Amino acid sequence: MTTYTQIYYHIIFSTKNRRPVLAAPNREVLFRYIWGILKNNKCHLYRINAADDHVHIFTSLHPTVALADLVREIKSSSSRYIKDKSLFPGFDGWQDNYGGFTHSINEKNAIIDYIKKQEEHHKKISFQEELRRMLEEAGVEIEEKYFP
Repeated sequence: MTTYTQIYYHIIFSTKNRRPVLAAPNREVLFRYIWGILKNNKCHLYRINAADDHVHIFTSLHPTVALADLVREIKSSSSRYIKDKSLFPGFDGWQDNYGGFTHSINEKNAIIDYIKKQEEHHKKISFQEELRRMLEEAGVEIEEKYFP
């Protein structure tokens, strides 16, 4: 017998102080780097995208990987990489926290499509509004001090 799992996570994290520094021309370089981290952790990347101030990742998690450890590695390694390669002028790190939402296989295509359309989506809604909506939909209690 082997271990069988189906754990899909939609991970979202923001730049420090939500600074809009993730300029589109260098995002693909960042995405490839994060993809490498996921592959090294035996995770499968379904979609990654970003807006100027935050990143969305839709991935499956290998059963030996803890979400908090994976996000910590993505954020710390990518932060060093961004600074070493001077990918995004003004980037000074990621915010400490993140959002991690599980989804079923039935939601997979809708989440992938949602992440693909991030730039279009954020012409209408801010990251704060997006995160609030996601927390409400997931039934997560919102700490208002983080939503000025």
